[in-house]
Amino acid sequence: MRTTKLFLTLITAATLSSCGIYKNYERPAEISADGIYGDAQSGGEQGLGDIQWRQIFTDPTLQQLIEQALAQNTSMRQADLRIQEAQNNLKAAKLAFFPSLAFAPSGTIMGTVDPYNREKYENMMGNGATKTYSFPISLNWQIDAFGTLRNTKKGREVAVENMQSVRQAIQTALVANVANLYYTLAMLDKQLAIAQETTEKWKKTVDMTKLLMEAGQANKAAVASTEANYWAICTSTIELQNNIRQVENALCSILGQTPGHISRNSIDTFQIPANLTTGLPIGLLSRRPDVHQAELALASAFYNKNIAKAAFYPNITLSANGQFANSISGAGIVNPGGFIFAAVASLTQPIFQNGRIRAAYKNSQAELDVATIGFQQTLLDAGIEVNNAIAQLNSDNGKRQLLENQVKSYTDAVDANEKLYRQSNNNYLNVLTAQSGLLNAQMSQTTNTFNIIADVITLYQALGGGAE
Repeated sequence: MRTTKLFLTLITAATLSSCGIYKNYERPAEISADGIYGDAQSGGEQGLGDIQWRQIFTDPTLQQLIEQALAQNTSMRQADLRIQEAQNNLKAAKLAFFPSLAFAPSGTIMGTVDPYNREKYENMMGNGATKTYSFPISLNWQIDAFGTLRNTKKGREVAVENMQSVRQAIQTALVANVANLYYTLAMLDKQLAIAQETTEKWKKTVDMTKLLMEAGQANKAAVASTEANYWAICTSTIELQNNIRQVENALCSILGQTPGHISRNSIDTFQIPANLTTGLPIGLLSRRPDVHQAELALASAFYNKNIAKAAFYPNITLSANGQFANSISGAGIVNPGGFIFAAVASLTQPIFQNGRIRAAYKNSQAELDVATIGFQQTLLDAGIEVNNAIAQLNSDNGKRQLLENQVKSYTDAVDANEKLYRQSNNNYLNVLTAQSGLLNAQMSQTTNTFNIIADVITLYQALGGGAE
């Protein structure tokens, strides 16, 4: 009786002192997303990151490519399998709360046989041998009095959520990469068209300069200069064609298909979203995969610390064994068979473990601190990325009108120099200079158009957009 009271007293005291290991993870109060965007924060609760990718990328051809990538990309398929593995581990952790049963029937036969006496051998195999059989059943049940199983289950839940976040990160990156490569091709298409058009003009210029030299109105230097520029533009045309092939192959790899042509529309069809605001920073905690993963790592460390703390408390196990056994002798079957059973309740309280338990607990506390710092830094870096994306978008938007003005000015310069050349035999090198400037300005304008699109994609990804 005294032993029972002592046992109950120890259990009660241990349970009261271990209440902390039953707490669920809560985000530390010192970690806040307020102000992480700096001066770039804008808009209300809903920002660019809250919009579905189909509303950002309205080009039907691009939408089909993104959907193909999400369905066929190998990284996405691997992530789905990893999620299944994590879910299987979670199911196993849940089943650990229930007793485990084992059934192992067995039978034996024993006897001595003289290999030279066949008659005795036959008698021995008949009724002379000793035959026994048993049908044992064993039951083991670990009582989760101090949260070891519970915290293990919680850790598995975090692992499942983490793998889902990994999949979200892959999807976000896929959407952004496909869109970037698609509009890179559209940019190269436009630059190639500009280069080819300029090549045709320069070819006419070279021919005209040769005629002028034959007429005594131009010299060898003018012909050589126009030819040099013509060959340079031809070279850039070949380089652009090669770049297009390289980008198409890169996109095919993401799409999970063999190299081939990628259909696309003009870069000018892209429409900048009306809502380019950041929204509230708190949204990053759930939308942006790397931030969410950093918090899940913190939650996992929290539950691991609880498991390490639970190692200080007793381990209670209930075991029961029972078996139906019988024996068959030469005299016949002895019935009824006997049923043997045993039940044991054990409590194991660690007392001296060479400091291993305490060291493991201290390590788990250190890992929790490391995860906390990592979460804070990841959140800070995310805010800086958003701020940089906003600044870059504003910069490229500011260049747009200036580049339009530059293209217009060079166009006017080409027209004016050609008129002067026809009217007053002005130096034709002025015409060539203006044409070269126009080509560079048009290329820069196309690049800037792509940069604005890329900035929108970068901001969308930085805000955690692209996943559903």
